[in-house]
Amino acid sequence: MTTTPPHHDLTGPPTAPPLILGPSIGTSLAVWEPQLPALARGHRVLRWDLPGHGGSPAALLPSDGSATIGDLAALVLRLADEQGWERFAYAGISIGGAVGLHLAAHHPDRISRLSVVCSSARFGDPAVWRERAALVRAEGTEAMVASRPGTWFSHDFARTPVGAALIEDLRATDRAGYAACCDVLAAYDMTADLEKITAPTLVVAGRDDPATPPSHARRIADAVPGASLLEVAGAAHLAGVERPEAVTGALLTHLNGPAPSRPRDDAARHAAGMAVRRAVLGDAHVDRAVARTTPFTARFQDFITRYAWGEIWTGDGLDRRTRSCITLTALIAHGHDAELAMHIRAALTNGLTRDEIGEVLLQSAIYCGVPAANSAFATAQRVFDDMDAEIDADPDVDPDVDSASHSDTEK
Repeated sequence: MTTTPPHHDLTGPPTAPPLILGPSIGTSLAVWEPQLPALARGHRVLRWDLPGHGGSPAALLPSDGSATIGDLAALVLRLADEQGWERFAYAGISIGGAVGLHLAAHHPDRISRLSVVCSSARFGDPAVWRERAALVRAEGTEAMVASRPGTWFSHDFARTPVGAALIEDLRATDRAGYAACCDVLAAYDMTADLEKITAPTLVVAGRDDPATPPSHARRIADAVPGASLLEVAGAAHLAGVERPEAVTGALLTHLNGPAPSRPRDDAARHAAGMAVRRAVLGDAHVDRAVARTTPFTARFQDFITRYAWGEIWTGDGLDRRTRSCITLTALIAHGHDAELAMHIRAALTNGLTRDEIGEVLLQSAIYCGVPAANSAFATAQRVFDDMDAEIDADPDVDPDVDSASHSDTEK
């Protein structure tokens, strides 16, 4: 084994809450790319590669068949320690999800929120994994390629550029690293430890997943106190790749957490409102609005923060995705294009995709009028073009930072 840390990638605002994403066996950190833009708007996201996968050396795990889930969990903790993160949210796919379950059960002080995607408390007969390890050690990962379409995703999806790229990831995986991960899965059994998990937990299953069927997810959700469960229709083992919108939305809702109890006094409402305002609109936007506050606009800024953000947006009756849909529709109906541009960015932060925003605009064409929707589509396209230009100019730019000018009373 080596003391070299796993290959990893950092995305998102450096001061945002930390989130670590774990991949599935046979894939690299690229398996999280469909979720990355949305997750990185509100989190400092660290994606890591399994030993022998992507850019990580195979020697991170022992090659003698003794590798355990604890070894992989230790790698994650090493990465977190290097970042100075005492606590972090964690989401993992398959073996990556198993790492999250182990961390949450055995290092509960480190995990703030847990998301387990297409994973299991026990991945079947250990002998099957020992046989797969021996096969891959002898023949390489090419021996696994033919069986991944139909397991990871549908055969049709396997022919898409995204599906083909993931298959190439598998081909490029080091045979020793892949086999050592099979050893991990052979020895892994979290069944008796699930009830120890105290972190708020989301469990996601692909309804068509033959590797970890929904019954595996239900066993986790039933055993982890307070866990929630989502079954994604039309998705196999890599549900987040095949049906990214559903998985991304569920993750964002879970990571945002339930709304706190509604504050009772003005000072508490202002503080709660400012927290939600920053989470939805971004620190840069809010800092700019605060800096432009004058004695003339101060009462209005306080009113917006206390009432709109501290009373309405903090309510627990609707999630933030739904609130964004309603807000976009109301702004379209009244022709508030400047506010609409701001809340299109906010909607992306709250987990809506560009396609879903387009659906809201189409719905608004029926009930708010075609001219209003026409203007809204133009506004949305300008926002998307600006965001794409920001990313092209600087790949590390925070896509939430709005470079457009706004009035002193921006909210």
